[in-house]
Amino acid sequence: MSFILRPVDTVESISKEDFKKNYLDPKKPLVIKGLTKDWPAREKWTTEYLKSIAGDVEVPLYDNSKADPSKPINAAVAHMKFGDYLDLIKREPTELRIFLFNLFKKVPGLINDVKIPKGLMGGVMESVPAMFFGGSNSETFLHYDIDLPNILHTHFGGRKHVILFDYKWKKRLYCLPNATYALEDFNVGKPDFEKFPSLNGIEGYEVILEHGDTLFMPIGMWHWMKYLDGSFSLSLRAWDQSIAGKAASLWSLFKHGAVDSLLKMAFKANYASYREKLAVKRAENAYAKGKL
Repeated sequence: MSFILRPVDTVESISKEDFKKNYLDPKKPLVIKGLTKDWPAREKWTTEYLKSIAGDVEVPLYDNSKADPSKPINAAVAHMKFGDYLDLIKREPTELRIFLFNLFKKVPGLINDVKIPKGLMGGVMESVPAMFFGGSNSETFLHYDIDLPNILHTHFGGRKHVILFDYKWKKRLYCLPNATYALEDFNVGKPDFEKFPSLNGIEGYEVILEHGDTLFMPIGMWHWMKYLDGSFSLSLRAWDQSIAGKAASLWSLFKHGAVDSLLKMAFKANYASYREKLAVKRAENAYAKGKL
């Protein structure tokens, strides 16, 4: 019993035409190792440099513990000065990570170290680049992004283990109703297929990102990530430029954001228990019927 994982295609560079035909349109992931070769950030962004420009900024920290499903997701477990946190992740293993940190808002000039890949695909939202930091042992739970963007995820300063699944496996992955994340009771890196049988046979992708690598994750792709070294990443998001794609993004934000939050506030623990049970039921039914 196992996942069926295959390597993510990897190239040094790729033309816009080949990228659109073979990866963007068919919604297939890709690692582009040379996309950042002319970015100042590739050599400039060290933990010491980031400390020097924003070390006194206080940041919220998250860990690997299961979120309280009756409360808003991504509640911080602690706060720390950014410089102290960077020292921590370089010094020792830790589960603590920083999630969706807009360092560019604190240091606007930092954007000059990045070259937006406009020649690769359109729709990149230059105003909302986000950074993610983690110590070795920290994990990002299995989810897909609520606003349904295409993502260019570039890693710096170490290695990160990534497992990806196509959106079509949503039910079999124990997706919680009205949410874009999975039941957190199973370990994606080492799942218990006896306890969670619907995971058996799910097809996906696996890759180890290294310094400077850029991972393309298409719309709706499920992703789980584990930092193997204290390191960090930058995500550039690009909306689907079609009217239908933009409408889907807005609907997802409403359904999985506003509606889910209102239900949590209204029904609290009862709602949390109900949707976890429903996620298990849907997954097991889909598996029994041999469906996605």
